[in-house]
Amino acid sequence: MADQPQAQEASNSEAEPVYSKAYLRYALGLFLVVYIVNFIDRQIFSILIEPIKAEIALSDTQLGLLGGIAFALFYTFAGIPIARWADVGTRKNIVAGAILIWSAMTMFTSTAKSFGGLLIARIGVGIGEAGCSPPIHSMISDYFPESKRATALATYALGIPIGGAIGTLAGGWIGEYFGWRNAFLIVGLPGIFLSAIFFFTIREPKRGLQTTTVKVDQSADSFTLGETIRFMWSLKAFRHLSFAGALHAFVGYGVGLFLPAFFMRIHGYGLAETSTYLFLIGLTGIIGTYFGGFLGDRYGQTDQRWYMYIPGAATLITVPFAALFYSTGDPVLALFLAIPGAILGPMYLGPTFGMTQSLVPPAMRATASALMLFILNLIGLGMGPTSVGLLSDYLAPSYGAESLRYALMFIVPVALIMSAGFYLMAAHYVRGDLERAPD
Repeated sequence: MADQPQAQEASNSEAEPVYSKAYLRYALGLFLVVYIVNFIDRQIFSILIEPIKAEIALSDTQLGLLGGIAFALFYTFAGIPIARWADVGTRKNIVAGAILIWSAMTMFTSTAKSFGGLLIARIGVGIGEAGCSPPIHSMISDYFPESKRATALATYALGIPIGGAIGTLAGGWIGEYFGWRNAFLIVGLPGIFLSAIFFFTIREPKRGLQTTTVKVDQSADSFTLGETIRFMWSLKAFRHLSFAGALHAFVGYGVGLFLPAFFMRIHGYGLAETSTYLFLIGLTGIIGTYFGGFLGDRYGQTDQRWYMYIPGAATLITVPFAALFYSTGDPVLALFLAIPGAILGPMYLGPTFGMTQSLVPPAMRATASALMLFILNLIGLGMGPTSVGLLSDYLAPSYGAESLRYALMFIVPVALIMSAGFYLMAAHYVRGDLERAPD
Protein backbone atom coordinates (compact mmCIF):
# COMPACT_ATOMS: atom_id res chain seq x y z
CA MET A 1 0.00 0.00 0.00
CA ALA A 2 2.90 2.35 0.72
CA ASP A 3 6.40 2.31 -0.71
CA GLN A 4 9.33 1.55 1.55
CA PRO A 5 11.31 4.63 2.55
CA GLN A 6 14.79 4.95 1.06
CA ALA A 7 17.81 6.47 2.76
CA GLN A 8 19.88 9.47 1.74
CA GLU A 9 22.79 11.38 3.21
CA ALA A 10 21.55 14.55 4.91
CA SER A 11 23.49 17.71 5.53
CA ASN A 12 24.25 16.59 9.09
CA SER A 13 25.69 13.29 7.75
CA GLU A 14 22.84 11.29 9.31
CA ALA A 15 20.68 8.93 7.28
CA GLU A 16 17.12 10.25 7.10
CA PRO A 17 14.05 8.61 5.56
CA VAL A 18 12.93 9.99 2.24
CA TYR A 19 9.41 8.95 1.33
CA SER A 20 8.39 8.20 -2.22
CA LYS A 21 5.76 10.30 -3.97
CA ALA A 22 3.41 7.31 -3.91
CA TYR A 23 3.70 7.01 -0.13
CA LEU A 24 3.27 10.75 0.40
CA ARG A 25 0.12 10.69 -1.73
CA TYR A 26 -1.18 7.73 0.26
CA ALA A 27 -0.38 9.33 3.62
CA LEU A 28 -1.95 12.67 2.71
CA GLY A 29 -4.94 10.82 1.27
CA LEU A 30 -5.42 8.85 4.48
CA PHE A 31 -5.05 12.02 6.55
CA LEU A 32 -7.82 13.50 4.40
CA VAL A 33 -10.05 10.45 4.98
CA VAL A 34 -9.48 10.76 8.74
CA TYR A 35 -10.51 14.42 8.65
CA ILE A 36 -13.55 13.60 6.53
CA VAL A 37 -14.70 11.06 9.14
CA ASN A 38 -13.87 13.62 11.84
CA PHE A 39 -16.23 16.16 10.33
CA ILE A 40 -18.92 13.64 9.44
CA ASP A 41 -19.11 12.74 13.13
CA ARG A 42 -19.08 16.43 14.07
CA GLN A 43 -21.48 17.76 11.41
CA ILE A 44 -24.19 15.15 11.80
CA PHE A 45 -25.32 16.85 15.01
CA SER A 46 -26.11 20.05 13.06
CA ILE A 47 -28.43 18.48 10.50
CA LEU A 48 -30.28 16.58 13.23
CA ILE A 49 -30.88 19.41 15.71
CA GLU A 50 -34.51 19.88 14.67
CA PRO A 51 -35.62 16.26 15.36
CA ILE A 52 -33.42 16.19 18.49
CA LYS A 53 -35.01 19.45 19.66
CA ALA A 54 -38.50 18.06 19.04
CA GLU A 55 -37.92 14.80 20.91
CA ILE A 56 -35.93 16.06 23.89
CA ALA A 57 -37.53 19.55 24.05
CA LEU A 58 -34.39 21.70 23.87
CA SER A 59 -34.09 25.47 23.36
CA ASP A 60 -31.82 27.10 20.76
CA THR A 61 -29.53 28.12 23.60
CA GLN A 62 -29.18 24.50 24.74
CA LEU A 63 -28.56 23.40 21.15
CA GLY A 64 -25.93 26.11 20.82
CA LEU A 65 -24.26 24.92 24.02
CA LEU A 66 -24.19 21.30 22.80
CA GLY A 67 -22.92 22.25 19.36
CA GLY A 68 -20.55 24.89 20.71
CA ILE A 69 -19.12 25.38 24.17
CA ALA A 70 -19.74 21.84 25.48
CA PHE A 71 -17.78 20.41 22.57
CA ALA A 72 -15.25 23.26 22.33
CA LEU A 73 -14.18 23.40 25.98
CA PHE A 74 -13.03 19.80 26.05
CA TYR A 75 -11.83 19.85 22.43
CA THR A 76 -9.60 22.86 23.09
CA PHE A 77 -8.37 22.10 26.60
CA ALA A 78 -7.68 18.44 25.84
CA GLY A 79 -5.87 19.51 22.67
CA ILE A 80 -2.96 21.15 24.52
CA PRO A 81 -1.75 18.13 26.58
CA ILE A 82 -2.39 15.81 23.63
CA ALA A 83 -0.30 18.08 21.39
CA ARG A 84 2.47 18.21 23.99
CA TRP A 85 2.41 14.41 23.96
CA ALA A 86 2.51 14.47 20.15
CA ASP A 87 5.63 16.68 20.17
CA VAL A 88 7.57 13.99 22.04
CA GLY A 89 5.58 10.80 21.42
CA THR A 90 4.55 8.70 18.44
CA ARG A 91 2.05 10.83 16.57
CA LYS A 92 0.48 8.12 14.43
CA ASN A 93 -0.48 6.10 17.52
CA ILE A 94 -2.09 9.15 19.11
CA VAL A 95 -4.20 9.78 16.00
CA ALA A 96 -5.27 6.11 15.77
CA GLY A 97 -6.43 6.18 19.39
CA ALA A 98 -8.23 9.47 18.89
CA ILE A 99 -10.21 8.10 15.94
CA LEU A 100 -11.33 5.15 18.06
CA ILE A 101 -12.52 7.40 20.91
CA TRP A 102 -14.53 9.93 18.89
CA SER A 103 -16.14 7.20 16.78
CA ALA A 104 -17.25 5.26 19.87
CA MET A 105 -18.67 8.44 21.45
CA THR A 106 -20.54 9.30 18.26
CA MET A 107 -22.23 5.91 18.48
CA PHE A 108 -22.90 6.52 22.19
CA THR A 109 -24.86 9.66 21.25
CA SER A 110 -27.62 7.38 19.95
CA THR A 111 -28.42 6.36 23.53
CA ALA A 112 -28.98 9.90 24.90
CA LYS A 113 -32.36 10.52 26.53
CA SER A 114 -31.80 14.05 27.88
CA PHE A 115 -29.70 17.19 27.63
CA GLY A 116 -27.28 15.63 30.13
CA GLY A 117 -26.86 12.50 28.02
CA LEU A 118 -26.20 14.54 24.90
CA LEU A 119 -23.74 16.68 26.85
CA ILE A 120 -21.68 13.66 27.92
CA ALA A 121 -21.63 12.32 24.37
CA ARG A 122 -20.55 15.67 22.90
CA ILE A 123 -17.79 16.00 25.49
CA GLY A 124 -16.51 12.54 24.55
CA VAL A 125 -16.51 13.36 20.84
CA GLY A 126 -14.66 16.61 21.61
CA ILE A 127 -11.93 14.87 23.62
CA GLY A 128 -11.43 12.28 20.88
CA GLU A 129 -11.28 14.79 18.06
CA ALA A 130 -8.73 16.88 19.99
CA GLY A 131 -6.17 14.20 19.13
CA CYS A 132 -6.61 14.53 15.37
CA SER A 133 -5.33 17.75 13.80
CA PRO A 134 -2.31 18.80 15.92
CA PRO A 135 -0.41 15.51 15.41
CA ILE A 136 -1.40 15.36 11.73
CA HIS A 137 -0.39 19.00 11.11
CA SER A 138 2.98 18.18 12.65
CA MET A 139 3.39 15.05 10.50
CA ILE A 140 2.44 16.91 7.32
CA SER A 141 5.08 19.54 8.13
CA ASP A 142 7.69 16.78 8.35
CA TYR A 143 6.53 15.11 5.15
CA PHE A 144 6.33 18.24 2.97
CA PRO A 145 8.72 21.19 2.47
CA GLU A 146 7.65 24.72 3.36
CA SER A 147 7.04 25.59 -0.31
CA LYS A 148 4.32 22.91 -0.49
CA ARG A 149 3.09 23.00 3.10
CA ALA A 150 0.05 25.27 2.74
CA THR A 151 -1.16 23.23 -0.25
CA ALA A 152 -0.73 19.96 1.69
CA LEU A 153 -2.51 21.41 4.73
CA ALA A 154 -5.27 22.77 2.48
CA THR A 155 -5.64 19.29 0.96
CA TYR A 156 -6.01 17.88 4.48
CA ALA A 157 -8.51 20.66 5.27
CA LEU A 158 -10.69 19.44 2.39
CA GLY A 159 -12.00 17.08 5.04
CA ILE A 160 -14.05 19.98 6.41
CA PRO A 161 -16.27 20.62 3.35
CA ILE A 162 -16.30 16.97 2.24
CA GLY A 163 -16.96 15.56 5.70
CA GLY A 164 -19.44 18.30 6.49
CA ALA A 165 -21.30 17.64 3.23
CA ILE A 166 -21.37 13.86 3.69
CA GLY A 167 -22.39 14.18 7.34
CA THR A 168 -25.21 16.52 6.36
CA LEU A 169 -26.47 14.24 3.59
CA ALA A 170 -26.15 10.97 5.52
CA GLY A 171 -27.57 12.43 8.73
CA GLY A 172 -30.52 13.99 6.94
CA TRP A 173 -31.59 10.94 4.96
CA ILE A 174 -30.89 8.37 7.68
CA GLY A 175 -32.58 10.63 10.23
CA GLU A 176 -35.61 11.13 7.96
CA TYR A 177 -36.26 7.42 7.38
CA PHE A 178 -34.62 5.61 10.31
CA GLY A 179 -34.52 8.21 13.09
CA TRP A 180 -31.78 10.44 14.46
CA ARG A 181 -30.52 7.79 16.89
CA ASN A 182 -29.75 5.30 14.13
CA ALA A 183 -27.99 8.07 12.18
CA PHE A 184 -25.43 8.54 14.98
CA LEU A 185 -24.98 4.80 15.32
CA ILE A 186 -24.33 4.24 11.62
CA VAL A 187 -21.94 7.14 10.96
CA GLY A 188 -19.80 6.31 13.99
CA LEU A 189 -19.08 2.73 12.92
CA PRO A 190 -16.56 3.32 10.04
CA GLY A 191 -14.14 5.10 12.36
CA ILE A 192 -13.51 1.88 14.29
CA PHE A 193 -12.02 0.28 11.17
CA LEU A 194 -10.25 3.47 10.06
CA SER A 195 -8.37 3.57 13.37
CA ALA A 196 -6.81 0.18 12.66
CA ILE A 197 -5.89 1.10 9.08
CA PHE A 198 -4.16 4.27 10.28
CA PHE A 199 -2.23 2.46 13.01
CA PHE A 200 -0.88 -0.28 10.72
CA THR A 201 -0.11 1.69 7.54
CA ILE A 202 1.16 5.16 8.50
CA ARG A 203 4.87 5.64 9.21
CA GLU A 204 6.09 8.08 11.83
CA PRO A 205 8.30 10.71 10.09
CA LYS A 206 11.51 12.05 11.62
CA ARG A 207 10.90 15.40 13.34
CA GLY A 208 12.32 18.37 11.46
CA LEU A 209 12.84 16.35 8.29
CA GLN A 210 11.85 19.44 6.32
CA THR A 211 13.49 22.79 6.99
CA THR A 212 11.81 25.84 8.47
CA THR A 213 12.47 29.54 8.04
CA VAL A 214 12.22 30.37 11.75
CA LYS A 215 15.55 31.43 13.28
CA VAL A 216 15.54 29.48 16.51
CA ASP A 217 17.46 26.49 17.86
CA GLN A 218 15.93 23.87 15.58
CA SER A 219 18.19 21.15 16.92
CA ALA A 220 16.32 21.23 20.25
CA ASP A 221 14.38 18.04 20.89
CA SER A 222 11.61 19.73 22.82
CA PHE A 223 10.38 22.98 24.31
CA THR A 224 8.30 23.46 27.42
CA LEU A 225 4.71 24.57 27.02
CA GLY A 226 5.62 27.91 28.59
CA GLU A 227 8.49 28.43 26.13
CA THR A 228 6.22 27.63 23.22
CA ILE A 229 3.44 29.95 24.38
CA ARG A 230 5.87 32.81 25.10
CA PHE A 231 7.58 32.44 21.74
CA MET A 232 4.36 32.27 19.76
CA TRP A 233 2.68 35.12 21.61
CA SER A 234 5.77 37.27 21.04
CA LEU A 235 5.02 37.07 17.31
CA LYS A 236 2.68 39.90 16.37
CA ALA A 237 1.79 38.12 13.14
CA PHE A 238 0.61 35.07 15.08
CA ARG A 239 -1.49 37.17 17.44
CA HIS A 240 -3.35 38.88 14.61
CA LEU A 241 -3.52 35.64 12.61
CA SER A 242 -5.07 33.75 15.52
CA PHE A 243 -7.77 36.37 16.08
CA ALA A 244 -8.49 36.51 12.35
CA GLY A 245 -8.94 32.75 12.22
CA ALA A 246 -10.95 32.72 15.44
CA LEU A 247 -13.47 35.24 14.11
CA HIS A 248 -13.71 33.27 10.88
CA ALA A 249 -14.35 30.11 12.87
CA PHE A 250 -16.88 32.04 14.99
CA VAL A 251 -18.90 32.59 11.82
CA GLY A 252 -18.26 29.15 10.35
CA TYR A 253 -19.32 27.15 13.40
CA GLY A 254 -22.18 29.48 14.30
CA VAL A 255 -23.63 29.26 10.81
CA GLY A 256 -22.76 25.58 10.43
CA LEU A 257 -24.80 24.50 13.44
CA PHE A 258 -27.91 26.52 12.61
CA LEU A 259 -27.89 26.57 8.79
CA PRO A 260 -30.02 23.40 8.46
CA ALA A 261 -32.51 24.87 10.95
CA PHE A 262 -32.42 28.16 9.01
CA PHE A 263 -33.53 26.47 5.78
CA MET A 264 -36.18 24.41 7.56
CA ARG A 265 -37.63 27.18 9.71
CA ILE A 266 -37.28 30.17 7.39
CA HIS A 267 -37.71 28.59 3.95
CA GLY A 268 -39.83 25.54 4.80
CA TYR A 269 -37.60 22.78 3.47
CA GLY A 270 -37.87 19.25 4.91
CA LEU A 271 -35.05 17.36 6.67
CA ALA A 272 -33.95 15.10 3.79
CA GLU A 273 -34.49 17.92 1.27
CA THR A 274 -32.37 20.31 3.32
CA SER A 275 -29.61 17.75 3.75
CA THR A 276 -29.45 17.18 -0.02
CA TYR A 277 -29.19 20.88 -0.86
CA LEU A 278 -26.62 21.51 1.86
CA PHE A 279 -24.62 18.50 0.68
CA LEU A 280 -24.34 20.01 -2.81
CA ILE A 281 -23.59 23.49 -1.47
CA GLY A 282 -21.05 22.11 0.98
CA LEU A 283 -19.12 20.32 -1.77
CA THR A 284 -18.38 23.67 -3.42
CA GLY A 285 -16.28 24.43 -0.35
CA ILE A 286 -13.69 22.03 -1.79
CA ILE A 287 -12.82 24.71 -4.35
CA GLY A 288 -12.09 27.43 -1.82
CA THR A 289 -10.37 25.13 0.68
CA TYR A 290 -7.87 23.87 -1.89
CA PHE A 291 -7.26 27.12 -3.74
CA GLY A 292 -6.73 29.05 -0.52
CA GLY A 293 -3.64 26.94 0.16
CA PHE A 294 -2.61 26.66 -3.50
CA LEU A 295 -2.73 30.42 -4.10
CA GLY A 296 -0.95 31.05 -0.81
CA ASP A 297 1.95 28.79 -1.84
CA ARG A 298 2.04 30.20 -5.37
CA TYR A 299 2.22 33.87 -4.48
CA GLY A 300 3.69 33.48 -1.00
CA GLN A 301 7.03 32.32 -2.42
CA THR A 302 7.69 35.83 -3.72
CA ASP A 303 6.00 37.74 -0.89
CA GLN A 304 4.96 35.92 2.29
CA ARG A 305 2.30 38.54 3.00
CA TRP A 306 0.13 36.83 0.36
CA TYR A 307 -0.50 34.07 2.90
CA MET A 308 -2.49 36.71 4.79
CA TYR A 309 -3.80 38.78 1.85
CA ILE A 310 -5.61 35.84 0.24
CA PRO A 311 -7.76 34.80 3.24
CA GLY A 312 -8.31 38.46 4.14
CA ALA A 313 -9.62 39.34 0.67
CA ALA A 314 -11.77 36.20 0.45
CA THR A 315 -13.31 36.97 3.84
CA LEU A 316 -14.15 40.57 2.87
CA ILE A 317 -15.73 39.53 -0.45
CA THR A 318 -18.00 37.12 1.45
CA VAL A 319 -19.75 39.94 3.38
CA PRO A 320 -22.18 41.28 0.72
CA PHE A 321 -23.18 37.75 -0.30
CA ALA A 322 -23.87 36.89 3.34
CA ALA A 323 -26.07 39.98 3.78
CA LEU A 324 -28.12 39.06 0.69
CA PHE A 325 -28.36 35.40 1.70
CA TYR A 326 -29.80 36.04 5.15
CA SER A 327 -32.18 38.79 4.01
CA THR A 328 -33.83 37.17 0.99
CA GLY A 329 -37.29 35.66 1.34
CA ASP A 330 -36.95 33.57 -1.83
CA PRO A 331 -36.07 29.95 -0.88
CA VAL A 332 -34.58 29.13 -4.31
CA LEU A 333 -32.49 32.32 -4.44
CA ALA A 334 -31.25 31.56 -0.93
CA LEU A 335 -29.78 28.27 -2.16
CA PHE A 336 -27.76 30.04 -4.86
CA LEU A 337 -26.68 32.87 -2.55
CA ALA A 338 -25.25 30.29 -0.13
CA ILE A 339 -22.72 29.11 -2.72
CA PRO A 340 -20.29 32.11 -2.76
CA GLY A 341 -19.88 31.92 1.02
CA ALA A 342 -19.34 28.16 0.85
CA ILE A 343 -16.51 28.67 -1.66
CA LEU A 344 -14.85 31.76 -0.17
CA GLY A 345 -15.31 30.88 3.51
CA PRO A 346 -12.79 28.01 3.82
CA MET A 347 -10.03 29.78 1.85
CA TYR A 348 -8.50 30.84 5.18
CA LEU A 349 -7.69 27.30 6.34
CA GLY A 350 -4.56 26.38 4.35
CA PRO A 351 -2.78 29.75 4.69
CA THR A 352 -3.67 30.10 8.37
CA PHE A 353 -2.38 26.71 9.47
CA GLY A 354 0.48 26.73 6.96
CA MET A 355 1.82 30.02 8.34
CA THR A 356 1.38 28.78 11.91
CA GLN A 357 3.64 25.84 11.12
CA SER A 358 6.19 28.03 9.33
CA LEU A 359 6.47 30.45 12.24
CA VAL A 360 7.76 27.80 14.67
CA PRO A 361 10.58 25.20 14.80
CA PRO A 362 9.82 21.49 14.29
CA ALA A 363 9.72 20.61 17.99
CA MET A 364 6.93 23.16 18.53
CA ARG A 365 4.71 22.26 15.59
CA ALA A 366 2.08 20.01 17.16
CA THR A 367 1.78 22.35 20.14
CA ALA A 368 1.65 25.38 17.82
CA SER A 369 -1.19 23.76 15.89
CA ALA A 370 -2.98 22.96 19.16
CA LEU A 371 -2.57 26.54 20.39
CA MET A 372 -3.98 27.89 17.14
CA LEU A 373 -6.86 25.41 17.36
CA PHE A 374 -7.30 26.35 21.04
CA ILE A 375 -7.87 30.01 20.12
CA LEU A 376 -9.94 29.23 17.00
CA ASN A 377 -12.18 26.75 18.74
CA LEU A 378 -12.57 28.45 22.10
CA ILE A 379 -13.72 31.65 20.38
CA GLY A 380 -15.15 30.15 17.19
CA LEU A 381 -16.60 26.79 18.10
CA GLY A 382 -17.24 27.69 21.73
CA MET A 383 -18.84 31.10 21.28
CA GLY A 384 -20.17 31.01 17.69
CA PRO A 385 -23.06 28.52 18.02
CA THR A 386 -23.80 29.64 21.57
CA SER A 387 -24.01 33.32 20.53
CA VAL A 388 -26.33 32.57 17.63
CA GLY A 389 -28.56 30.42 19.86
CA LEU A 390 -28.70 33.02 22.63
CA LEU A 391 -29.50 35.88 20.24
CA SER A 392 -32.12 33.78 18.45
CA ASP A 393 -33.86 32.98 21.75
CA TYR A 394 -33.63 36.64 22.81
CA LEU A 395 -35.28 37.79 19.57
CA ALA A 396 -37.88 35.00 19.48
CA PRO A 397 -40.61 36.85 21.46
CA SER A 398 -40.53 39.64 18.87
CA TYR A 399 -39.78 37.76 15.65
CA GLY A 400 -40.85 34.14 16.21
CA ALA A 401 -39.19 31.69 13.82
CA GLU A 402 -37.63 34.67 12.01
CA SER A 403 -35.46 35.32 15.08
CA LEU A 404 -32.82 32.95 13.70
CA ARG A 405 -32.64 34.98 10.48
CA TYR A 406 -32.01 38.24 12.34
CA ALA A 407 -29.49 36.68 14.70
CA LEU A 408 -27.41 35.49 11.74
CA MET A 409 -27.89 38.77 9.83
CA PHE A 410 -26.33 40.68 12.71
CA ILE A 411 -23.53 38.34 13.76
CA VAL A 412 -22.09 37.14 10.44
CA PRO A 413 -21.19 40.39 8.58
CA VAL A 414 -19.73 42.06 11.69
CA ALA A 415 -17.47 39.10 12.54
CA LEU A 416 -16.31 38.68 8.93
CA ILE A 417 -15.28 42.33 8.59
CA MET A 418 -13.31 42.11 11.84
CA SER A 419 -11.63 38.90 10.66
CA ALA A 420 -10.51 40.50 7.39
CA GLY A 421 -9.03 43.41 9.34
CA PHE A 422 -6.94 41.09 11.52
CA TYR A 423 -5.60 39.28 8.42
CA LEU A 424 -4.42 42.59 6.99
CA MET A 425 -2.70 43.45 10.29
CA ALA A 426 -1.04 40.01 10.33
CA ALA A 427 0.29 40.68 6.83
CA HIS A 428 2.06 43.78 8.13
CA TYR A 429 4.17 41.74 10.59
CA VAL A 430 4.55 38.32 9.00
CA ARG A 431 7.81 38.84 7.10
CA GLY A 432 9.59 40.26 10.12
CA ASP A 433 8.33 37.50 12.41
CA LEU A 434 9.54 34.80 10.02
CA GLU A 435 13.05 36.22 10.26
CA ARG A 436 13.32 37.16 13.93
CA ALA A 437 14.77 35.08 16.73
CA PRO A 438 13.02 34.78 20.10
CA ASP A 439 14.22 37.02 22.91
